[in-house]
Amino acid sequence: MELRHLRYFIAVAEELHFGRAAQQLGISQPPLSQQIQALEQELGARLFERTNRRVELSEAGRLFLDEARLVLAQVEKAADVARRAQLGELGEMKIGFTSSAPFTSRIPQAIHAFRQRFPSVHLNLKEMSSREVVEAVFDESIEVGLMRPMPLPEGIVCTELFREPLVAVLNASHPLASGSEQGLYMQALAHEPFVFFPRSYGSGLHAQLLSLARQAGFSPHFAQEAGEAMTIIGLVSAGLGVSVLPASFQRMRIEGVVYRTLLDEQAMTAVWLVRREASGSAMANAFVALLAGLEQPEGAG
Repeated sequence: MELRHLRYFIAVAEELHFGRAAQQLGISQPPLSQQIQALEQELGARLFERTNRRVELSEAGRLFLDEARLVLAQVEKAADVARRAQLGELGEMKIGFTSSAPFTSRIPQAIHAFRQRFPSVHLNLKEMSSREVVEAVFDESIEVGLMRPMPLPEGIVCTELFREPLVAVLNASHPLASGSEQGLYMQALAHEPFVFFPRSYGSGLHAQLLSLARQAGFSPHFAQEAGEAMTIIGLVSAGLGVSVLPASFQRMRIEGVVYRTLLDEQAMTAVWLVRREASGSAMANAFVALLAGLEQPEGAG
């Protein structure tokens, strides 16, 4: 049995006239009659009661009509699902992001806009380090990644979404906190204990901090390590050291902590959107387009 047999049967059942049904279907009447007869033979049931003057559904035909309509409706639904999935309007999209990404207004705005535009797409958001984002994009366990700059393997491409300054995170009672409201240079932190992400965590900020310190003529002493930026800020508040973080973290107002812009020329960081070079995901394309269309967040350069 083919779907066209069901369509032919439904057309005749609705018209109760082979000539009009054939015209509706765009075929001649003899082939239509032959197809209906073949369907009846396959089913082993008479679907129509025919006389010279009229055509009526048999009891078997009435029951079969309901089921045939359900079958065609389900087929059309399946086709619609496939089309919408191809257009990126259905399914699931997995996005990996570093812990610092949500603190920039542009990322939440893009996620909100995507959910409004594609309510049937489930967004699966996973917090990762920058290194984990790269690995997940590479092995295709996520479609899109949001991360801080670090070396990328071949086949992974990035789009810089925005840049923002780096800031020194200081205990409010620290001597450097007074008189540095306009900013300070990295060299001022040369003799300070640092609270920062461990090298093994895979944060793109780690290499940048080391580079800034080298340019300022010192190697930082890491007194305490933490895998979460919020923990780092809390440890600074507890007086265990200083830190350097993206300026967007200034939105986190924690008692006992002040933020001072680093005045060094290279004291800038970026947020990258990364994906596989050969990716053709319509959902990923839509998300990238939404991010690209949003304005820069406050404080980003």
